[in-house]
Amino acid sequence: MGILPLKPNGRWRAAAGTWRIAALTLAGLACAGILLGQVGGYPGYSPGHGIIDMDGEQFAPENPNEHAEWTFARFHYDLGDEFGYYGFQRWAADYPKADRQFIMGVKRLTRIDARSTEHIVDANSDEIFNYPWVYVEDPGGWRLSSAQAKRLRQFIERGGFIMLDDSWGDQEWATMEAGVEQILPGRTIEDLPNGDEIFHVVYDLDDRVQVPGTRHIWGRRWPLSPDMQHPRWLGVRDDTGRIVIAICHNSDVGDAWEWADSPRYPEKPASTAYRIGINYIIYAMTH
Repeated sequence: MGILPLKPNGRWRAAAGTWRIAALTLAGLACAGILLGQVGGYPGYSPGHGIIDMDGEQFAPENPNEHAEWTFARFHYDLGDEFGYYGFQRWAADYPKADRQFIMGVKRLTRIDARSTEHIVDANSDEIFNYPWVYVEDPGGWRLSSAQAKRLRQFIERGGFIMLDDSWGDQEWATMEAGVEQILPGRTIEDLPNGDEIFHVVYDLDDRVQVPGTRHIWGRRWPLSPDMQHPRWLGVRDDTGRIVIAICHNSDVGDAWEWADSPRYPEKPASTAYRIGINYIIYAMTH
């Protein structure tokens, strides 16, 4: 199945006319076991040689000719603050390894026809309308223009779903919240209750487990400051009650995807990260 077209009613549908996604509900998730042995990447900063991630690891480029039912679409926003030895910006934290390893989990644990590699969608491009699910890393650092916010609002109105991940503390919350207000003025960001459907559409996620970044496990930022200690799983709804933006605040789901194959990263938050990501995909594609 190719890239999903936008139908006249403004919602994505598969070629047959409806989304029909069946997930394999597995009793457990042994993340390290399922993730060993595959790697991939995107040709961005090293043309012809793939891409070098923020840890210096080189990855092969994506295959632009591969089409599938679902693609991991990562949102690229402009920001001058760079970090690491390879000039990466905050939107690209954990990229591309996190994207690739999570895709492997989606392929292994569901029947979704998932593209083998991620794709970058730019804040200024209408290409975003080709992808019903978009991941935003570190919205605590984004700055959106009015045109970019309008495009994201139209994306949501046409059936799109946005996952915001890896914002920490009060300062980054304020920046993230301001961006959400630009996109959906007047909408409330709500703490999602345990019983919400998004936490049970595939996996039952009754516990709000904090998913730590590696910087908080083997880095120099532990212990967390008081405003970072409590994970919040939040959402923004449209007029029908559908969650259109899911927010993982005081957690770093992408880091768990990236390091799930490391014996140094704890299993419980790694498993939670894969389960929450899969729940968000299935919810987005069936609501």
